[in-house]
Order: sequence, then C-alpha cells, then structure tokens
Amino acid sequence: MKLLMTGAGGMVGRNILEHPSASNFDIFAPSSKELNLLDLGATRSYISESRPDLIIHAAGVVGGIQANIAQPVKFLVDNMRMGLNLLDAAREAGVERLINLGSSCMYPRKADNPLSEELILTGELEPTNEGYALAKSACARLCEYINREDDRFVYKTVIPCNLYGRYDKFDPRHSHMIPAVIRKLSEAARDDVESIDIWGDGLARREFMYAADLADFIFYAIRNLESMPQNINVGLGEDYSINEYYRAIAEVVGYSGDFVHDLSKPVGMRQKLIDDTNLNEFGWRHNTSLVEGLRLTYQYFLEEFEDV
Repeated sequence: MKLLMTGAGGMVGRNILEHPSASNFDIFAPSSKELNLLDLGATRSYISESRPDLIIHAAGVVGGIQANIAQPVKFLVDNMRMGLNLLDAAREAGVERLINLGSSCMYPRKADNPLSEELILTGELEPTNEGYALAKSACARLCEYINREDDRFVYKTVIPCNLYGRYDKFDPRHSHMIPAVIRKLSEAARDDVESIDIWGDGLARREFMYAADLADFIFYAIRNLESMPQNINVGLGEDYSINEYYRAIAEVVGYSGDFVHDLSKPVGMRQKLIDDTNLNEFGWRHNTSLVEGLRLTYQYFLEEFEDV
C-alpha cells in the first residue's frame, strides 16, 4: 500500500515512521519544501503524481499557550489552508482513504468532561487556542461532508488528547507543557534553583499520551478504517492536575526544589479529558504509563540536548 504522510518531520510523523508497522508500507513522507500544503496547485500536482492509496494528515502549525496567544492568525489561517487544500486535492485525485489528525482543542471550553465526539462545534471554544481549534474543526467537518456526499471516500478524523514524547519541541516559546517543564526542571536541577513557578493554581487537569502510542493507534486504524467511527477520541481516559505533572517530572529529572503558583498567568480550560467509550469499543488501548513515558522523553531530551 502506498501511504502519503504529511507532517513527517513533526513529533507525530516521526513516531509513525519509526513504528515497526511502517516497514509494511511504501511511505511518501515529503518535507514542506517538497509538498507545500499552503499551495493548492502544488498539492494537487503532488497527489495526482504520487497516487497514494491512503493519506495521513499530520502536518500543522503547533505550539503551546504562549505560541497560540502570540500568533492566532497563523494558527488559524495556515492550519485551515493546509487541511482544506489537502482534502480538496485528495478528493479530486480519487484518493478514497484518509486519516485526518484533529485535536482535543476542538471541544467547547465549558463542555462537561469527559469530552465525547458529538460535542464538536456545540459551544464556545477556549480563547487561548481558538484559531487552532477552528482550523481543526473545519477540517474534521469537511471530512464528514466529503463522506456524506460520496461514501466511497472514507475520510475520518482521529482526535488525540495532548501528546508528548520523542521528537517533541523543548523550546519554552513553542513547546507544550510536558517538554517545557522537562527542560525547565532539568535546568533548575542543574543550577540548584530553589523554586520554580507554575502558571495558575496548578489545579487544571490535562490528559497527556505518549506519542508512540498514537503511532500504534494509527496503524491499528489503517487496518480497521472502515469500521472506525467518523470522529474518534484517542487517549488514556484519565487525567492529572498540572501540579501532579510537575511533581512527576521533578522526580524523573531529580529536581527537589519548591513550586510557586503565578496566579496572573492564563491556564486555559480547567479540564480536558476525552471520553474513550468509542475507543474502547473500537478495540485499542494505550501501552505506555505516565512515569514510563516521562522517563523515555527525558532520556531523549538528554540525548538530543546535552549542552542544556
């Protein structure tokens, strides 16, 4: 099977490429220079020439709260344009199978947790990442529309919880919480810093899954795509407070200082826990515990950023 994957250079894409099942496929993994998804014409040409049997859309502009707040235009426009261009080009070329990567940011900020798939586009989004969420929601809905108009096109959306792991970004200006905290606490342990600040009261709850587990799910989904729900949450089905993540990471990296809460900083949604009912019925479950995932991610951080 010929498989086209966008975003091959990102954390999700690289974890997919190094999964043992990847060797069973002929994978096209173009860089953004080789396939500019912001250019509809170029996207159409690439897909019509490569003729993939299946597309995995994992490309996107991603980042944590700070990046989303600083560049809402880019997070909305680029993510929406890439997704819509790809879906339009794939349908035009007759590619009948596609897996679109969504985000739990698509869920309304005030929705009851756990967040079930039917809640998409039923309420106000979290302002700190609204642009990203709007783009992801539009692409998920377009997958539904394409399938509704012609059921030959099996275009479905996977909605992972927050992710972390190998190939993550550790720059505090662009990274998500776990890699940012790993770096911050590693530096604090090295420099004997007595206390570290936590944004907000630390009581907000988040669900983070090790990225290699999402890669495992993707190959499971490929084998069972026709029976997979149109939109499906993929996660742990359990969450932890920000304070608990800080304590767990501190233990892994060897930081023994204190934590101080900065109540002036934004914290985003108070809770974001996915409903894993459909996931369980689909027959897949994650493999990596939080402690093991943090240990493996810290090991990768040390290997790649020895000078930090």
